[in-house]
Amino acid sequence: MRREISSLFLLVIWATLLSGLDCLGERKSVSSKEVGRPRPPHLIFIMVDDQGYGDVGYHGSDIHTPVLDRLAAEGVKLENYYVQPICSPSRSQLMTGRYQIHTGLQHSIIRSRQPLCLPPDIPTLPEQLVEAGYATHMVGKWHLGFSRPSCLPTGRGFQSFLGTLTGSGDHFSYQSCDGAEACGFDLHDGDRPAWEMTGNYSTLLYIERVKQIMRSHDPHKPLFLYLSLQAPHTPLQVPEHFLHRYDSQGNRLRRHYAAMLSCLDAGVGQIVQELKTSLLYENSVLIYSSDNGGQPLSGGSNWPLRGGKGTYWEGGIRAVGFVHSPLLRRKGVISKALIHVSDWYPTLLGLARAPRSLRGLDGHDVWETISEGLPCPRTEILFNIDPVSRKPGEPYDKALVLNGFGIWDTAVRAAIRAGDWKLLTGNVGDGDWIPPQALPSGPERWKKLEKRRNKLGKSVWLFNVTSDPFERLDLAEARPEVVKHLMTRLAEYNQTAVMARNPPDDPMADPELHGGVWSPWLDLEGQEGNTGEEHGRKEKMMKIKHCKLCKLKALFKRVGSRLQRNTLFI
Repeated sequence: MRREISSLFLLVIWATLLSGLDCLGERKSVSSKEVGRPRPPHLIFIMVDDQGYGDVGYHGSDIHTPVLDRLAAEGVKLENYYVQPICSPSRSQLMTGRYQIHTGLQHSIIRSRQPLCLPPDIPTLPEQLVEAGYATHMVGKWHLGFSRPSCLPTGRGFQSFLGTLTGSGDHFSYQSCDGAEACGFDLHDGDRPAWEMTGNYSTLLYIERVKQIMRSHDPHKPLFLYLSLQAPHTPLQVPEHFLHRYDSQGNRLRRHYAAMLSCLDAGVGQIVQELKTSLLYENSVLIYSSDNGGQPLSGGSNWPLRGGKGTYWEGGIRAVGFVHSPLLRRKGVISKALIHVSDWYPTLLGLARAPRSLRGLDGHDVWETISEGLPCPRTEILFNIDPVSRKPGEPYDKALVLNGFGIWDTAVRAAIRAGDWKLLTGNVGDGDWIPPQALPSGPERWKKLEKRRNKLGKSVWLFNVTSDPFERLDLAEARPEVVKHLMTRLAEYNQTAVMARNPPDDPMADPELHGGVWSPWLDLEGQEGNTGEEHGRKEKMMKIKHCKLCKLKALFKRVGSRLQRNTLFI
């Protein structure tokens, strides 16, 4: 009897303690909805550099990409998917969900010595995901400006970073040049130069870092991992054993380019395997995308599309892309939905269930379109309006009044797609069709190219890219009502544009002044503010550049950093 009373007494005490914890707020009640609610998925975004539309196995390529082919076949192939024609613009729209006209980055790439980066007042994708409880890591090429520490990946929401800041560099030595006169080391681990990793091939180095991140990650915490490979961008370099797969390829550039993609393909396979080993795969979404079209002069192929990298023809902006995930409702399908690189920003935030405002965004949440086949919210894409591209002496009477129907200045480089129709104006880039067998090779490099022949002064093109994806039939003269409608849309978009930011190169960015390393050069700790005239500041910079003592200090800094090396070759 005494034992029963003691047991009852202990039970009462236990119940009282539990209720007391509830009152103190130390014990949270969990609703049945929260118990059954799935955790936010791990998000893996792989962006590759300069992979052409025709450079993946499932598009009929001569390049072997068995991993990409399998992942795409098991997921959703995006066959109406667009990016921008060059590096920085695609990356800026991925990171902000906004068109270039709304970030001031309308013109070209961000150059290494240019004091320019993503606008600080626009929240980036990783910044938003951190607020939603995600761990955020970036590996690879940034190319979104680094003039200030706040411009770096770790200043824009990534909790770790291993990679390069500039647009391209040697895949082994990580030496990067901006023109012939400014060269420096460009491989960073966080905010320090990673000298000790010199000699490792970039693709393999980055894949290894991604695997390390996954191994050490807690599967219960959502992960955002952005892998931005420089391959297969020039210089065309790859470990020797990958080249042997293409010994029969007579075109040297194509051979090296193909080997780089095969190395990349194998690396993606390792990532997926590590996702599974680390127990992350079942709750993951993997997105694969090229950043722009391939460069035929460097081994790439966009065949049968027209044009290539740097142009607004389909070969420059229609990209290889797919989604692979166990969470997809539909798998093994092809999506013809109109999707743009800016759509990943709201789509990933939607998957993360991150609180977000759609105000100011140009991207759309397209997850239900991809996963379930529901109607796509996107009906048009503004590829760009670049006012800097207009030649100063170009007469307005012909460009605006005659060619532009008084609606649009057709000397301005611009491109838009609405529904089936695509309009291009201004200098939109070289529009040749280049079959793979006609890739540059010796003295006959330009034979077999299908050269476009435009009328003198032509500045407007119109295509129905649904029925004519190869852009062979220009309908600008036959369908003036469509031209007028799309020019009106360009004019309406232009009303919302911010001023294009295209500052001149800053001589103070020269790596020679920073220990031989590409790194931030403005707003540094201990740096004096800008108190003088801009002319005086630049004059001072030039004196610094030619100061022998300054160069000697930079040399000692460089030697000191390199003494810390502990190279591990992969």
